[in-house]
Amino acid sequence: MLNGTARCLDGKRLAGEWRARIKARIDGLAPGLRVPCLAVVQVGEDPASQVYVRNKRRACREVGIHSIGIELDASTKLADLTAHLQALNDDPGVDGILLQLPLPPGIDDVTRVGLILPEKDVDGFHPLNVGRLVLGHPGLPACTPAGIMALLQHHQIALAGKRAVVLGRSAIVGKPLASLLLNADATVTVAHSRTSSLESLTREAEILLVAVGRPGFVTPEMVRPGVVVVDVGIHRGADGSLVGDVSPEVADVASWITPVPGGVGPMTIAALLENTWQAFAARFGIS
Repeated sequence: MLNGTARCLDGKRLAGEWRARIKARIDGLAPGLRVPCLAVVQVGEDPASQVYVRNKRRACREVGIHSIGIELDASTKLADLTAHLQALNDDPGVDGILLQLPLPPGIDDVTRVGLILPEKDVDGFHPLNVGRLVLGHPGLPACTPAGIMALLQHHQIALAGKRAVVLGRSAIVGKPLASLLLNADATVTVAHSRTSSLESLTREAEILLVAVGRPGFVTPEMVRPGVVVVDVGIHRGADGSLVGDVSPEVADVASWITPVPGGVGPMTIAALLENTWQAFAARFGIS
């Protein structure tokens, strides 16, 4: 729930509707055809990663996607991880592969993104999928940006010609999100830790999308009245509550805002399920 005057970009509700549509497709598969299959690979025992993996596998069960969990020791070497992923690449019964982050030191992002076949890369990180997204071609998009775009489109937030500012330039959120916004004809600026006069830039935004990893970073003074705010961040506060990258008081200034939790997070998981379905459908020629 939001305490301010801004209207709620309700990701939890929309994600539920999206998941119901995916479930209906799976329930309607022809007799004898197997259901989609997602393999989730986790290296190490990072507590947050364990929670995320459980949530993703539970979401798979709820819509009828078969999920496989592969847990590897934190000491796993690149060669061993590569062998596991290659086996999944070669397995005709696996449609999507998700490699949970973070990974142990020594396995960098450049190496990681090439280990999974692009047609099974349901995270949308493979260079081929990134290139398709940048060019506006069909492919498997990064999940969080795809979920954000679906959330904005559902609530009929106009993007064409609007000034969109993305705070954060990560390869997982900021960069692919900027490409999707450009493809939707928004005028896009990406700001980051080296950006000067940040507040003057954020106050120009008609749509502000925040993924900086710092709780409460965006304050009311940093935004223009009526701005649409998408808060990607999620952090555990000192009192145990969950907070985002945007101060709750911004809801008194914005016209629309995502809640934390219940905004972007559920949409990310729904987009992952959608990518898994799309990877499966492409293999079997299902429109």
